[in-house]
Amino acid sequence: MPSKPARAPVLTTVASTEWLTPSLVRITVEGDGLAGFPVGEFTDHYVKLQFPPPGADYAVPFDPAEIRASRPREQWHRQRTYTVRAFDPEGPRLTIDFIVHGEDGIAGPWAAAARPGDPLQLVGPGGAYAPDPEADWHLLAGDEAVLPAAAGALARMPAGAPVIALFEVEDEREQLDLAGPGDLRLTWLHRRGRERSPEPLLDAVRGLELPPGRGQAFVHGEAGMVRELRRHLANERGIALADLSATGYWKHRRTEEGWREDKPEWKRQAELDVRPGA
Repeated sequence: MPSKPARAPVLTTVASTEWLTPSLVRITVEGDGLAGFPVGEFTDHYVKLQFPPPGADYAVPFDPAEIRASRPREQWHRQRTYTVRAFDPEGPRLTIDFIVHGEDGIAGPWAAAARPGDPLQLVGPGGAYAPDPEADWHLLAGDEAVLPAAAGALARMPAGAPVIALFEVEDEREQLDLAGPGDLRLTWLHRRGRERSPEPLLDAVRGLELPPGRGQAFVHGEAGMVRELRRHLANERGIALADLSATGYWKHRRTEEGWREDKPEWKRQAELDVRPGA
């Protein structure tokens, strides 16, 4: 079967930046290439941002295929995946929220230093999840990385539908004002400097008294945490896999390139976690 042709990158420029919390910055970009951008079906739409590596002899805009053909692997561009927080087709403008951890990584430092007029190259969008209006209740859980998609999902919840949301962040300063038409029960969990671990969020979900009927769950964030929650929700809570959107957005102590290498094995192990009949 022939491979699908790579999508051409879209060149945008930064229109505005806004710090939402001490570690979360919102960046809105604009550009003619965003006209007709197919965002809207899913609430977890994402784009892949393309950055030259540190010390590269090229800059945005660039042709990824030409870079791969003409340079050694260590000089290839870096690709980082981010959720679409909002899209305004009239602009057209695309909004992305970035988590910034000091000078670590590529996308975070870029976002921290971004100013109006700076270029940003991206491809996309992808996506697969949206709240099912026929579900009896909804569960949203994860760490900071899930917040943009969760905020989009909350806005699309059926009016009055029970929605249980649990999010782990560093402390109160990292909390966001989240709301939607559903009947929201929101819990924040705080790390306060402790080592990342799946247990606090897993324990919180284990302690939930879930509503009756068919539930739909959206669980994303650090890969180890997501795998534990997926196993619990499928095996112990009986949520059907068709109603469970759960995959790792990132992996502790791994770059996105490293996580892409690990992901096939992660998926294989995650499937083995679920008992037959789930």
